[in-house]
Amino acid sequence: MSSDTPTSAPNAPLVSLKNVNKHFGDLHVLRDINLEVARGEVVVVIGPSGSGKSTLCRAINRLETIDDGQILIDGKELPAEGRALAKLRADVGMVFQSFNLFAHKTILENVSLGPVKVKKAKPAEAKEQAMALLKRVGVDNQAGKLPAQLSGGQQQRVAIARALAMKPKVMLFDEPTSALDPEMINEVLDTMVELAREGMTMIVVTHEMGFARKAADRVIFMADGQIVEQAAPEEFFTNPKSERAKDFLGKILAH
Repeated sequence: MSSDTPTSAPNAPLVSLKNVNKHFGDLHVLRDINLEVARGEVVVVIGPSGSGKSTLCRAINRLETIDDGQILIDGKELPAEGRALAKLRADVGMVFQSFNLFAHKTILENVSLGPVKVKKAKPAEAKEQAMALLKRVGVDNQAGKLPAQLSGGQQQRVAIARALAMKPKVMLFDEPTSALDPEMINEVLDTMVELAREGMTMIVVTHEMGFARKAADRVIFMADGQIVEQAAPEEFFTNPKSERAKDFLGKILAH
């Protein structure tokens, strides 16, 4: 069975969270989270700082463990550890605030390493695919350089290419533009908009409301560890239902 073959029914959600709870000590950071993300859907998660958005994102590929509840990727529950977890994690691409590139490896090596190590791809094929992905995100002319020789925006686009090299079923973005200078933010968001148009399933934690409006199929608003409201972008931004969302948008859109 190839990795592209759905393991669940075609119309089943690709990502499913059921009654997920997470505590950091006394702090209840995720409270009974229920969420389903369909294949090809772009879900943008927004909310005030400390609302649990990043923890939610990190729980989906088990960078954070959960206290109880269930997380399924393509019909399979996330294993606790070991090989099965590594295999399932390969289906879940992740792009962080910091680019997490290997400093001593070239851009091309950064992108081709995962498929060779994890998916046992032939090095020549992995390099060819890596070049195609670097071209897709617009940094193929930087392939021989080290990460430090690139701008932040370029490094983040390399990080996106590196995640795509694993041929993930879903891409998670945890505030991918928050560490960037303003003029670099758009080049990363444009790459993400393009991915969304190509049908990649995406869960994006971001403060960029323009991206949410342009690329999201659904906006999820979190506060105090809960999903307070969710709607299509147009509806959410023009007609938020909850006081929390109205207050948040009032503050954010006033600037």
